[in-house]
Amino acid sequence: MKERTNSATGPEVPRNNGEFEDGGGLLAFGDDLDDEEAGPQPDDASKALVVAFGQTMKTLRVRERMDRETLGRALGYSAATIASYEQGRRIPSTKTIIKADQVLNGDGLLLHWLDQMDQAQFPATFQGMAALEKKAIELLMYDTLVFPGLLQTEEYMRALFAMRRPLLDQDTVEQRVAARLARQEIFERWPAPLMSFIIDEAILRRPHGGKEVLRGQLEHLLLAGQRRNVEIQVMPLDREENAGVTGPFTIVTRRKDGKQFLYGEASGVTSLQTDPEHVSLAHARYGIIRSQALPSRESMQTIEGVLGSL
Repeated sequence: MKERTNSATGPEVPRNNGEFEDGGGLLAFGDDLDDEEAGPQPDDASKALVVAFGQTMKTLRVRERMDRETLGRALGYSAATIASYEQGRRIPSTKTIIKADQVLNGDGLLLHWLDQMDQAQFPATFQGMAALEKKAIELLMYDTLVFPGLLQTEEYMRALFAMRRPLLDQDTVEQRVAARLARQEIFERWPAPLMSFIIDEAILRRPHGGKEVLRGQLEHLLLAGQRRNVEIQVMPLDREENAGVTGPFTIVTRRKDGKQFLYGEASGVTSLQTDPEHVSLAHARYGIIRSQALPSRESMQTIEGVLGSL
């Protein structure tokens, strides 16, 4: 793949470090290869945004008279990976963007892209919710079909994506796994948001991916439940009353102003509501579900019991 230079827009990049002249352009060795940890690939909805970021990054690099290999060494990646960023084929991490802005003397230009690039990791239908999670002071989640994404192990994620119909191609699977794992950085954030998860007992018993995957998932759940800001409850199968029969939902409270949002998903169709009446009713419903579910300590014992039976 060729990288053209234009003396009218900036100085040419040296041609002796992983790049060479070819008919007036620059061809980077290994342009078709990426480092495994380079970052996820954008989906079609985010492609234009990621390409625009890459062009900005390339402009700064050319201005500094720096080739891809030199920039790659500074960032800890190969020249091929730098090419993948500049061409919009990979989404760099927040850490990489910050370091690149420093190395390229961007004076904060690349930092303006941080929020947009972070959201670009996710499917377009989930980007609004992903942004809210980062600004949440409280998250309330009720799930009836699978473990919440924030509590899933990588193996469990892969099992779920493998079961999708229509089938997802491998690049899409890798992108979505990486994005979902990135969401779990919320557990390391400070100040820590308060998180409440209510999980239907049937989820604990569905061996998606096989018994070993389920075993690892249940062990992960027990560890997550030990966090001081996390409360996990189980809705037992024998409950005669369950206010959550209408399905799973999530309520997010934004830190800066206390505004609440209601997120729901059914058959691949998502909704993010801000109407105060709808959100208030959902909040009241969550309170009832919480009272009907097992308390946290009994829930942990139930999870341990299921784990012991595998």
